Amino acid sequence: MDTISRITFRRFLLGQQGLWPGRRFRGLNGTAKAIHQMQGLQLDPLNIAARSQEIALYGRVLDFKPGLLYKAAYEKRGFFDYGGWLFMYPVSEFPHWRLHMKHREKQGLDHGPFKHPPADLKKFVLNELRANGPMGNRDFSGEAVKVWSYRGRKEASVALFYLWLTGEVMIANRKGFDRIYDLRERVLPREFDYAAPDSEAEDFFSRKTIALLGMARENTWRTGFASFIHRDVSREEGRRRIEQLIETGIASRVRVEGSKDVHLYLNSDQPHLSDLEAGRIPKPWKPLDTSTQEEVTFLAPLEMVSARGRAKQVFDFEYLWEVYKPLHQRRWGYYTLPILYGDDLVARLDPKLDRATGTLYILGFWLEDDAPKDEAFTRALARGLTRFATMIGAKKVDVSAVNPAKLRAYLKKNVRL
Repeated sequence: MDTISRITFRRFLLGQQGLWPGRRFRGLNGTAKAIHQMQGLQLDPLNIAARSQEIALYGRVLDFKPGLLYKAAYEKRGFFDYGGWLFMYPVSEFPHWRLHMKHREKQGLDHGPFKHPPADLKKFVLNELRANGPMGNRDFSGEAVKVWSYRGRKEASVALFYLWLTGEVMIANRKGFDRIYDLRERVLPREFDYAAPDSEAEDFFSRKTIALLGMARENTWRTGFASFIHRDVSREEGRRRIEQLIETGIASRVRVEGSKDVHLYLNSDQPHLSDLEAGRIPKPWKPLDTSTQEEVTFLAPLEMVSARGRAKQVFDFEYLWEVYKPLHQRRWGYYTLPILYGDDLVARLDPKLDRATGTLYILGFWLEDDAPKDEAFTRALARGLTRFATMIGAKKVDVSAVNPAKLRAYLKKNVRL
């Protein structure tokens, strides 16, 4: 089994996600390519400075504007929204997701007034969509449910959510972040409106479990795979499937220096690993503009490389999204974002956009103890802050809370919109 350096590990994960060594996508087509590169884009409704998904794409797509995401997904029909952990996936994957949806239908709902909506209620919802066209939760009348859920307060809304989970309806568009649903046959491109055989779908998700992460720890691969197919997977089945991936030449094992964990990666990515171990940047990763060494990137709260404990594992960087913590328990801030400089996380900031005045406030800024404090980093931070503010449509930036004073003075002078 090969062993790779921690630098290679870090750069590989960043590069596979399209975040390093700089933005290599541009415009509407680039937005679609970036989501394909990521294997999926997690969606979140919170909009403090921008939504997490918009911040994720700003870090990958040159001159990204938030409207490009909805255009790629809903106008071009390139992606579909799905899952309990809401993600946007390439629409070409839909036939494989029908396996997940089949298991969802067997299991039913976890919350609400019923596990499976009554047949007459499902029929009512489908008939309403058929007669009226795309509809949101608010367009349905009906009795309020006893157990409140963000999925809807009305029985019809909960039934609509169930029909979405089971694939009978899809999200056709959004107003803001509100879901607008329609019948699957009116949303999904015809060439993808079928169910792949179960074995084909399981093989697909065996690979995607690795691809989504770039590298997957062997001892947690089974959990990810089970989540994708939405059924229990025994330890024995997990071991058997991993060995099948190895024996068929689809995946390989690798160790990272200083770690006991064994990771799995797809053999199709071996050329990138070889380049990185040799100190080279893979040619397909060449940036279109500035590199992350020349301009910092603010990472989204739900970024695959840093969310859910991966920041500590990959970068030795403490990161916890604190939006759900009471104020007195927060260490940094409500919507704090990690800052990527070069191939490392070196700082964090807490942004908030005042839309009435168009002012982006930096409510807090924290440098790591070993973060660079030279002129090159200062310039890179100013460039990154300028691009971020431009992306969200800010008219000015307030950096009064940034320390040290010398850095604050430079940002005041050089962040110009």
